[in-house]
Amino acid sequence: MAVLPFEPTPFFSDKNRAFWTLQIAGWGGAFLLRAITSLVSGQDVSFIINLAIEGITGFSISLILSVVYHRVISDKPLIVWTSMLLVLITGVAIFTFIIAWVTSLTRSSFDGDFLSLFIGLFIWPLALLGAWSALYFAINYFLKVEEQADRLERLEAQATSAQLAMLRYQLNPHFLFNTLNSISTLVLLKQSETANAMLTRLSSFLRHTLVTQPGGKVTVAQEMETLQLYLGIEQMRFEERLRSDFRVEPDAAKAQLPAMLLQPLVENAIKYGVSPQEEGAEIAIVAQVVGPRLRVTVSDTGPGMTMNNIEAGLPAVRPTHARRDSTGVGLANIRDRLAQAYGEEHRFEIRSPESGGFSVLIELPYETEESAALSEGTAEPAQAAPPKKPSAPSAVVTSTLPPKAHQTT
Repeated sequence: MAVLPFEPTPFFSDKNRAFWTLQIAGWGGAFLLRAITSLVSGQDVSFIINLAIEGITGFSISLILSVVYHRVISDKPLIVWTSMLLVLITGVAIFTFIIAWVTSLTRSSFDGDFLSLFIGLFIWPLALLGAWSALYFAINYFLKVEEQADRLERLEAQATSAQLAMLRYQLNPHFLFNTLNSISTLVLLKQSETANAMLTRLSSFLRHTLVTQPGGKVTVAQEMETLQLYLGIEQMRFEERLRSDFRVEPDAAKAQLPAMLLQPLVENAIKYGVSPQEEGAEIAIVAQVVGPRLRVTVSDTGPGMTMNNIEAGLPAVRPTHARRDSTGVGLANIRDRLAQAYGEEHRFEIRSPESGGFSVLIELPYETEESAALSEGTAEPAQAAPPKKPSAPSAVVTSTLPPKAHQTT
């Protein structure tokens, strides 16, 4: 028989229920504690009646206090504290008057001054209602902080979702302009077959970029297929100047990573590595499993960039003359996406040796579609362990672009 998983409900998820639970438990517990203490100390039954009246009175007055506090708690601090003190003193005075009056009626031996009795009993109601008021404001402050934190978390999630959607659906306009311009040129030159092939690759690439939900994950194999379509389009523009090399281990091909994570890196490599150099450059994408983690490296043989303060803040990266118009925002977006998805469980490194070239190394927890599906019902996401590797190095799968892409290794 299937057993449904038990998911505890937060105590303050229903504020009304939580209030009445605490109200009844607090005043009821105070009455029981004092009643047991009085019985142990040898008090008569009439004193228990006094305690019951005292508990009912305190319960009722605290309800009135809660109504007033609820109305003023969102006002300015001066109004809140002034109202609280006035209402609290009034409530304590009424509470004390009722206790003193009941005491004077139930104690046959009482023959003192009522005012003296009132003053003598004032401290106990003040302590009770003062503690109740402090607890009321403390709980409401806690709930307010929790609501603000939840609201901030929702806003951050919405902002992240919007940012991911923007990154997915708002392609670099220069890429679209250059591609459409190339297709137009091919049509004018009556190279219809080449223009049709380029248009087909563009439509396939756009279809791939739109098919996955923003913020979703794809396998490394799917991400590489998208990159091949993208590079296939650019290959028709740069021809032999653009050389690409895909090396993906079989285990790594099944791993998952955020969709469209690598495309900005490849786009940067073309813009700042291939385009500025007459001889072009080679772009290498390597995916491998290292222990319990997936490691992906995107590198190019372009002019590189200076490494001053590169680790201190990616948007502050200052490129070389060949990358003068780069701001590092694309790299910062990737870093932020990784931090949002994996927290401290990721690695993001930028390398640019003095001899030239530029590379970005990304390490993520190894996850597959199966492990992600299994972890959905657990409190903490389970991290999939990659298949054990044989003693000899595993074979590396080198994927190739379509024939017209002129890929070289």
